[in-house]
Amino acid sequence: MKRGFGSDNHSGICPEVLKAISDANVNHALAYGDDEYCARVETIFKQYFGNQASVFFVFNGTGANTLCIDAMCRSHEAVVCAESAHVNVDECGSVQRVVSCRLLTVPTPDGKLTPELVKTQLHGFGFEHHSQPKAITITQSTELGTLYSLDEIKALVDLAHEYNMYLHIDGARLANAAVALGCSFNEMTTDLGVDVISFGGTKNGLMIGEAIVFLNPELARYFKYRRKQALQLCSKMRFLAVQFEAYFKDDLWKRNAEHSNKMAQLLYNKVKDIKSLKVMYPVQANGVFVQLPREIWTELQKHYFFYDWDYDKNVVRWLCSFDTTEEDIYMFVEKIKELTINN
Repeated sequence: MKRGFGSDNHSGICPEVLKAISDANVNHALAYGDDEYCARVETIFKQYFGNQASVFFVFNGTGANTLCIDAMCRSHEAVVCAESAHVNVDECGSVQRVVSCRLLTVPTPDGKLTPELVKTQLHGFGFEHHSQPKAITITQSTELGTLYSLDEIKALVDLAHEYNMYLHIDGARLANAAVALGCSFNEMTTDLGVDVISFGGTKNGLMIGEAIVFLNPELARYFKYRRKQALQLCSKMRFLAVQFEAYFKDDLWKRNAEHSNKMAQLLYNKVKDIKSLKVMYPVQANGVFVQLPREIWTELQKHYFFYDWDYDKNVVRWLCSFDTTEEDIYMFVEKIKELTINN
């Protein structure tokens, strides 16, 4: 499969990460996270998120998101999320099955929640017939490639805490957001009062695994047991941990994210003036969403894999990766122009 624009999950493993896994594959190490590798990486996370941060490695993003919600909510409680949120659209009801709580979804024009939108769901407190709102989850960057500003996150944190609720960030592409906003992870999370983060890496060069980062110590209190019950405790955990060690070393995370964001901007600049194509949302991270005539997109998919995003509105999604090249984009755009002329 040639490099395309279907997903940043389609890319391979960053060489530095692959080497770190290989280097850790010597001798024996204690299992289930009680090893020197995990201890080192937990210290690194504290450097990025503060000393109060506690880190738990899991296998994947769905597991991370579901377990974050499991830590925040009981079965009679509810989570407010954007209608387009990954936890609502692409996780096969895992929150409802594992946590048994309810998702309160809100339509958003740009993938972002606002305090005003969230407040539409903040009612029925103390009413036993109504699921009790207990958490807000946002995605940074969003499923539409847009970004929450620091002020926007802070406003949602303040709202959550005003109502005795928690704020969770699905950070599958948190690195892309950080470089786009020109801020540190700490400034975007800990400093704003965020309670817990699903910290992703597989979309930015890692092989497998995500990190759950608790900034609110209350939520981490019994989490090691909940992770075990949810089948997310890895025995040879050092191989998850060392990937993050390589990821943070010499700002590899930053270089990779800067590159994928830069490639998305290049793609946007090359297609924005094609008359038969309309860019639907601001290109702020590594995704480009376009409205494209059906006959062009179906023909283009014969040459490049990418996802239909909104079939009814003829919107498709193109994502750039840490290994996307300028040549990849030039070839892709040439094919689009060729199909545009022929159609």
